[in-house]
Amino acid sequence: MTQSVYTQQTASSFNYNTSTTVTEVPFKDEQALAQAELNNYIETQAEAVAPTQDPLTSRDRRIIGEIIEVEPESVRTIWIEGGITVWVQLVSGGRLPFDRDWFAKRVAQVKATLPETPLERNERLSKELETACIRFGLTYGQIDWLSFSTTLYLNHHRVGFVGYNRANQWYSRRTQLGSSYTFDSVDAAIASLGVRQAVAA
Repeated sequence: MTQSVYTQQTASSFNYNTSTTVTEVPFKDEQALAQAELNNYIETQAEAVAPTQDPLTSRDRRIIGEIIEVEPESVRTIWIEGGITVWVQLVSGGRLPFDRDWFAKRVAQVKATLPETPLERNERLSKELETACIRFGLTYGQIDWLSFSTTLYLNHHRVGFVGYNRANQWYSRRTQLGSSYTFDSVDAAIASLGVRQAVAA
């Protein structure tokens, strides 16, 4: 008995929607094929649901690369062995050992001199803004990440605008096209809009 069967596979190693002619295939072979397909599908789904996460950030790689004088992309991972030795695994397969205390001192030195990336800057400013808004009982609108500016609201009424400029100063203004005033802290910028800190009852 000959029959045509259309199969649909999820694995990239199989051709999708291919026509297969089966001639008197024993039941055990069909079952083994189906089990292999199921196992492959489960593996694919598991990777999609829980992909392997990289424990190192791009900044971590920049710091390590600066310390051991290699390109940041060549650093695969890092771990501490026995509380004494820091191992750096390279993408090429090599491993480099370092004394933990020496490595920690070098990390502190490099961190102090390494410039902040735009993403790191925005994350830091966002935390400062959120903390200040909680203190003042305010909410804020969508942040313009390129210029780091946003609108502030008190009880759904617009209070004004705040942002952070390239001179590393907070600024505020009451209207969108009004004059800006610069300040050293986000708290001072918000206070200049006439908002006072919420008092705990």
